[in-house]
Amino acid sequence: MSATSEGPTPAADLDRSAVTESDTSTSSGTEPVTYHAAFAAAPVAMAVVDPEGLVVGANTALGDLMGSTPDALAGRVAADLVDLTSDARVWHAYREVLRGRQARLRCTRRLKHPDGTSLWVQVRIAPLTGDGPGTVLLSVTDISARRELQARLRHLQMHDPVTRLPNRTLFFERLSVALEAESYEQGGTGRVGLCYLDLDGFKAINDTLGHRVGDRLLAAVAERLTRCADEAGQGRASVPLVARLGGDEFALLVEDSTGTEQLADLAETVLKAVQAPFDLSGQRLSVSASIGVVERQAVGTSATGLMQAADTTLYWAKADGKARWTLFDPERNAHRMTRQALASTLRPAIERGEFALEYQPLVGMEDGRVRGVEALVRWNHPQFGVLTPNRFIGLAEEDGSIVPLGRWVLATACRQARRWQLEHPDEPPLFVSVNVAVRQVWDSDLVADVAEILAETGLAPHLLQLELTESAVMGSAGRPLQALQDLSDMGVHIAIDDFGTGYSNLAYLSRLPVSVLKLDGSFVRGFQYENDKADDESDDGAGAGAVSPNPADEVVVEAMIQLAHRLGLTVTAECVETSAQAARLRRIGCDTGQGWLYSRPVSPDRISGMLAVRV
Repeated sequence: MSATSEGPTPAADLDRSAVTESDTSTSSGTEPVTYHAAFAAAPVAMAVVDPEGLVVGANTALGDLMGSTPDALAGRVAADLVDLTSDARVWHAYREVLRGRQARLRCTRRLKHPDGTSLWVQVRIAPLTGDGPGTVLLSVTDISARRELQARLRHLQMHDPVTRLPNRTLFFERLSVALEAESYEQGGTGRVGLCYLDLDGFKAINDTLGHRVGDRLLAAVAERLTRCADEAGQGRASVPLVARLGGDEFALLVEDSTGTEQLADLAETVLKAVQAPFDLSGQRLSVSASIGVVERQAVGTSATGLMQAADTTLYWAKADGKARWTLFDPERNAHRMTRQALASTLRPAIERGEFALEYQPLVGMEDGRVRGVEALVRWNHPQFGVLTPNRFIGLAEEDGSIVPLGRWVLATACRQARRWQLEHPDEPPLFVSVNVAVRQVWDSDLVADVAEILAETGLAPHLLQLELTESAVMGSAGRPLQALQDLSDMGVHIAIDDFGTGYSNLAYLSRLPVSVLKLDGSFVRGFQYENDKADDESDDGAGAGAVSPNPADEVVVEAMIQLAHRLGLTVTAECVETSAQAARLRRIGCDTGQGWLYSRPVSPDRISGMLAVRV
């Protein structure tokens, strides 16, 4: 360390310094006590420093601390003794004190003792009055024991007591540092990776074998993760940080990652390591892990954002079957975010009137006349545009908003059916078919709602048809079954939607209050042969050609239609897209058809124009 003055000057007599003042006699008449003696014998290490930064005099305590003698310290550069030059801010403040521009300075420095050991000291520098400007008193206190205690306390605070791994606090501290610009602008890849894992089935181990065994398992998992990290860090600048974030959740942080391949290799290694059986005090346990993997550029990434992505990806790994690792997918995440946005605005959207109904004709196969319509709800979302039911009905069923939404659909459809009846008194009245979710039966009084709506709108009960999926109807028991029976007794028709894709338990049909079967469109698409090609190409979408032709489908459909008729049921074929399909369905006795051959879902006024014509 370089000196802070241009050259040495003769050591000044300590009696001339500010620590020497006039002798003061005690009241008892004893010899005067000088501050020189007090300075020399003081247990605190001290030195007087002149305006040039040189030690004028030092006491015995400072000599002992520095492994020297007071005389040997005289004339030395004080800043070199206590390392004030290595820190620019400390060095500037020290010079300001020497110049009289700053009152005092206090700092902590790490010094190397001549015996090779290191010690932490607290340095205080303050001006001495009475001996000219610039003369200061330097005092040095050994705080090594205090620092060591603080370090131990910090280690306890920052590490998990069960696994002895860094805990959540230390992990986020390291992650935040890794994402700071200074960490990657000086070199490195500028990327960061994270493997976020959760043990599958750990709760069962804790519940059955006890927390003591659970803790041993966590400690054993931590050892394996640490070994994986050490192996992954071989030949690289840094070793991944392994941390326990809480419970059975662990994380491996990879700073300066080289890409997704590195993270994928690490995740695969961890997966295999965890899946190997554990021997814990004579107990052999097996667990697996689900891992969410995120790798991205550090710039523009926050610790919160990275952890949210990792948590989402871990959820995907769990949902996809556990015992696997899953890489973060921006598109899948965007879909999830959209789903959350829709879920959070569903109920307010109902209140704001953002939903509307379109109607798709149900056409008689024999005469081509419109017999009824199916009401299909649309959400006119202010951000995402017009959304079809497959985008939001599942969400509505999950959060219960299907109840108010279903009630609105039912009332609107019945009101519209009654309006058509009044506007076209010379035409046979149309029935309206409305989809109903099982949760509407459980969470509301569907029978009372239907009765009230029919009474308000004036629609006859036989002009209302309620559609439930096959799985919902076939599994009905208790309250749902009683509700269906009450609705049927009221005169409302009950239809099984998408018949043939669920339980297909035909024995139920004779015991359930069902009056209509709607055959799933997959059967009808199997009717397409070579001579349907022109029809398929002229129809812009609804699955034409998506299913390979299957002659057996016609046999199956014919058998289901005959069985339904024997049971007193009518049959509607869904997804009728070509005239050849319609001809075959008509030949084997299907009652009504629905599909793009006749019409796509349209507005109510378009339905009015179809009432007097063959479709």
